[in-house]
Amino acid sequence: MVFYMPEHSGEAEPLDTDHMSPKQIVAELDRHVVGQKKAKRAVAIALRNRVRRQRLPKEMADEVAPKNIIMIGPTGVGKTEIARRLARMTSSPFIKVEASKFTEVGYVGRDVESMIRDLTDMAVELVRREKAAEVRRQAEQNTEDRLLNLLLPPPPPAPPTPKPAAGEAPASAAAEGSGADDSRASYLRSREKLRDKLRRGEMEDRPLEMEVAETGNMPSFKLWTNQGMEEMNINMKDALGGLFGRGPKKRSRLKVSEARDQILKEEEEKLIDQAQVARIAVDRVEQSGIVFLDEIDKVAGRQQAGQGPDVSREGVQRDLLPIVEGTLVNTKFGQVRTDHILFVASGAFHVAKPSDLIPELQGRFPIRVELDALGKKEFVRILTEPHASLTKQYTALMETEGVRLEFTADGLDAIADCAATVNEATENIGARRLQTIMERLLEEILFQGSELEDRNPVIDRDFVNKRLADVVEDRDLSRYIL
Repeated sequence: MVFYMPEHSGEAEPLDTDHMSPKQIVAELDRHVVGQKKAKRAVAIALRNRVRRQRLPKEMADEVAPKNIIMIGPTGVGKTEIARRLARMTSSPFIKVEASKFTEVGYVGRDVESMIRDLTDMAVELVRREKAAEVRRQAEQNTEDRLLNLLLPPPPPAPPTPKPAAGEAPASAAAEGSGADDSRASYLRSREKLRDKLRRGEMEDRPLEMEVAETGNMPSFKLWTNQGMEEMNINMKDALGGLFGRGPKKRSRLKVSEARDQILKEEEEKLIDQAQVARIAVDRVEQSGIVFLDEIDKVAGRQQAGQGPDVSREGVQRDLLPIVEGTLVNTKFGQVRTDHILFVASGAFHVAKPSDLIPELQGRFPIRVELDALGKKEFVRILTEPHASLTKQYTALMETEGVRLEFTADGLDAIADCAATVNEATENIGARRLQTIMERLLEEILFQGSELEDRNPVIDRDFVNKRLADVVEDRDLSRYIL
């Protein structure tokens, strides 16, 4: 039984999962996800087995294949959230794709290899950010020096002293040297004063002129190849960009705060070895990459006699098979081997069944986990237990306008009861029904906001029944409103 609330407080730091036991991984998932113990145990074991494999001798490690997982359960029970939280807990490259978006190779649409290319792109960006953090101190120092040069350009070098003509007395070298030294010392003093102001943030709005590379002028080419249109499009732009340099630059007038961001990126790029980044990223994808394949049930189904090929169902399954089994995929960063990438698939399987997948693909997902459906009891826990539950979110939103929402125990019970009733009477969409219920329930409060006369509205059973009873009881109306 699960529900999730997305958090928007920033990107969480990955945990050191290399030293976490499966029990600790499950405990971390419990902070955000209610119930679904079987699914949590399965993904925790899979994650820990990857760490165990990396500690084996190479000969044995190459033989240990990942145990891919299929999570089976109705919509709104948390299949996607478990995988998303798992990705946040680790620094492993992670990508979520929808199986229904792919088509068989040779037809219009994205081929299944594009998910490995996208995963590699994400891994490169992940490693690049790590390397940027390592060189950040040096890059910031270089950025500060460049800003100072733009704000206070260094004086031109002194011209060489001409040789005296025949019969003339030589100029006093000591006097000239003294003047140059004084000028240099005055410049350095002014530069240090400016540096202090820059560090105190007193120069952030001061305008300056600098050269900025133009973007968006490089023509792109869309060529159909066996790698897919979108991959060739990127490769051609990269190839032409490298052939003709980084493109023209133009002088732009920017504030110091804007110029700092631009220069910092340039300095980081200079200090980062891009070839090393690509090598590390490819290795990380091969050894610890995770692909979450959602809506796998949408491609389940066999070709029946008398029907033509279904390019988005069995054809996709046939194309998925070698990738899940282990193959080489060409990317712009080199070839990526998929033998040890972990695949976690999920689907509601309302119409199709896992047995409708082709036998070869079924065998590549040896672990099957069924997630429990949600009822009133779980909805009450969902409204109160998660770190960022719906009630906490709405309370925080209204506090920004001086309104303090108060949810009583019988009010929460009534909300959960409404959600369970509508799910039973119409389509069961799991915990997502709570979002619809809450929006309908608090519509008037959210609309009036700071103009509310009652600054401390109480959401109890009477309030819920007054707002929702008619809609919940009218089955036809609830189909369209809730």
